[in-house]
Amino acid sequence: MKTATLTLAGALVAASAVLAQDADHGRQYYDQYCATCHGADGTGAGPLAEMMTAVVPDLTGLSAKNDGEFPMLDVIHVIDGRTGVRSHGGPMPVYGALFMSESGSGTLYGDVLYSRGKVLSIAYFLEGIQK
Repeated sequence: MKTATLTLAGALVAASAVLAQDADHGRQYYDQYCATCHGADGTGAGPLAEMMTAVVPDLTGLSAKNDGEFPMLDVIHVIDGRTGVRSHGGPMPVYGALFMSESGSGTLYGDVLYSRGKVLSIAYFLEGIQK
């Protein structure tokens, strides 16, 4: 029993370290790709927001607009371009395609994993800044 408890405790510590690292990556990716429009704090007040013809949304209220639940799948789909992008382009870049091109893995599978990892990291970061 003691061994099982120690094993579980070790797994939880390892998992929390991975999640913390993912949150750090999410912040880094957000700052690099999103903050210029959405602002460093996610409120939509980035330095380019006033130059946009479309209203830049406040990303800190996504959960509040969704009955207190963070709409993880919807957020992922908007970031990677599966939804929210019109046929001739939308107000937001399609980051899924950009991340795929950055991968450099040499394989489609590796490119997909790289892209989805970045998108998921940003989505986790956004979940953490909800008001």
